[in-house]
Amino acid sequence: MHEELVDRRRWIGEGRFLHALSFCMLLPGPEAQQLAIYVGWLLHKTRGGIVAGVAFVLPSFFLMLVLSWTYAAHGEVDWIEGLFAGLSAGVLGMVVAALLRIGGRSLRNAFAVAMAAASLLSIFVIGVPFPIVVLGAAALGYVVSRTRPDVVSVPAELGEDDAGAAIDDVAASASHTQPSTRRAIKVLIVGLAVWWIPLLAVIAWRGRGDILSQQAVFFSTASLVTFGGAYAVLAYVNQAAVYRFGWLTPTDVVAGLGLAESTPGPLIMVTQFVGFLAAYRFHGDLTPVVAGVLGSIVTVWATFAPCFLWIFLGAPFVERIRGHRRLGAALGAVTAAVVGVIASLALTFGVNVLFDGVFYREPFLIPIPLPRLGTVDPWAAVIATAAFVALRRFGLNPALVAVGCGVVGLVHALVA
Repeated sequence: MHEELVDRRRWIGEGRFLHALSFCMLLPGPEAQQLAIYVGWLLHKTRGGIVAGVAFVLPSFFLMLVLSWTYAAHGEVDWIEGLFAGLSAGVLGMVVAALLRIGGRSLRNAFAVAMAAASLLSIFVIGVPFPIVVLGAAALGYVVSRTRPDVVSVPAELGEDDAGAAIDDVAASASHTQPSTRRAIKVLIVGLAVWWIPLLAVIAWRGRGDILSQQAVFFSTASLVTFGGAYAVLAYVNQAAVYRFGWLTPTDVVAGLGLAESTPGPLIMVTQFVGFLAAYRFHGDLTPVVAGVLGSIVTVWATFAPCFLWIFLGAPFVERIRGHRRLGAALGAVTAAVVGVIASLALTFGVNVLFDGVFYREPFLIPIPLPRLGTVDPWAAVIATAAFVALRRFGLNPALVAVGCGVVGLVHALVA
């Protein structure tokens, strides 16, 4: 998005792009989707934001729908099972590469490292709920910036706007970028209605105990409390969908991430896979396919509809803010905590992908997956390592790496 919007098309300038990105990183939910809405809104008002946000998601929705059905209906066929096994191993390498990439940018001092370590311990070992960890990190970063500003790192992207595209000057003086209380109240009312009326209709139709109603509430909650991008959202979804609700297994979640990594569109579409598979398996009086499709729609709506509300409500006010140090300190602490969250995801994936034998211990609030050391899967280890090297050393396209891992898994299943 940066290459297209700033470098090639020059629709907006560097400073404004990074300022918008920083705001989106502080919001709950998928930051890439929110950034697309923000830029669309900045350039062409509300209609531009709606078009950008819908176009960002819709194509991958249909593609992920087909892939989710394939996994649910035919996942036990040997060659398809091999394909997903290869994808899952590749995903492990991708998550580790993402962990090092984000950690290299975020862990700039001892405070950030301590935040990441505390986050990992809280999420993986103790089982502290994800929202508490991230919101606590933001609050701590803000407080420490006031008492010990010398120990807090502020991300560079909160700097002043630089000489960008001509549209920056136009957008800065446009009427829709000027905040007002009346407009904010109108946006809040309309946004909440668009978000919740369809979901409340589903709950009224199916009843509160139905899987679709549970998904409406859960993914709406996730859209409120998950910060730090797709990997962080997935850590929260994994914790709830596997351990709290029992909808999926850890292997299912890894396979879903592999599908999302290997297809066009935002990585956060893995939530659609979770929604489809959960509804498909717990379909009640509906047919599995109908339940899965409805689960996909409910999940995607609950995940992405709030993004429009956050941007349309907050963007005009954010356009007035430049170089806010305490906001930057909160962002830096959240980003450091997210490194710990992704590390917990990597550990969970690693145990379930690399070992055939896994057992669980529950010292605190959630079970911790532990490997049986004699059950390591050498093929999975080779594929995961190759994916990591391809991304980290050679910088290959993640989608190509994911597809390659799937093909290797497929070939191994056919010849084994």
